[in-house]
Amino acid sequence: MLGLAWGGLAAHAEEGKFVRIFNGKDLAGWKGNTDHWSVRDGAITGQTTADKVLKHNTFVVYQEGLPADFELKLQYRIVGGNSGIQYRSKVIDAEKFIVGGYQADIDSNPRFSGINYDERGRGVLAERGQAVRIAAGGEKETIGSLGDRDALQAKIKNEDWNEYRIVAKGNHLQHFINGVLMSEVIDEQGAKSAAKGVIALQLHQGPPMVVQFKDIELMECP
Repeated sequence: MLGLAWGGLAAHAEEGKFVRIFNGKDLAGWKGNTDHWSVRDGAITGQTTADKVLKHNTFVVYQEGLPADFELKLQYRIVGGNSGIQYRSKVIDAEKFIVGGYQADIDSNPRFSGINYDERGRGVLAERGQAVRIAAGGEKETIGSLGDRDALQAKIKNEDWNEYRIVAKGNHLQHFINGVLMSEVIDEQGAKSAAKGVIALQLHQGPPMVVQFKDIELMECP
């Protein structure tokens, strides 16, 4: 299985140092639409209501650098709707806080959590339970199974705190939730892949929802 072959990075990560990139108090170091983003109970909180709807997905964007090879971990909780963690991404519209690129998906329904989604790009790169290689021409090949998608979904706590961990090394991308590998991508499509970019958190347009993120830590790898 592809995930077993990638164990060396986890060992390397333990030798590095994680740095907290959210202070738990305010949005210092982050930028987003404060009509929808705030800090509540020590967590970055995105919320839509019947009175405050979104015309498009919006993001709160980390302002310190463009991480390339790294490990990112955080705690998240979602009630309603959809969200995600952008990485190696680009800001498409700074005024409207629109971001595109790799996304570690988060969903209140049992559909999308754990998948790798290319926001405003190629769409779904790997479903939950899939290890996928994307060829230079864009062809996708499933090269391994990480488990049954429903069994993996059962590892995720509903409307409670879960840990998300993203490992990006070269063209190899892994998404873990609560320590379980959910999806894996080797992206060889150079024209559409990304070697570095911004980190951002998503608030999805649609019905009222709340998503929260806390204990956000980043370790950049050599």
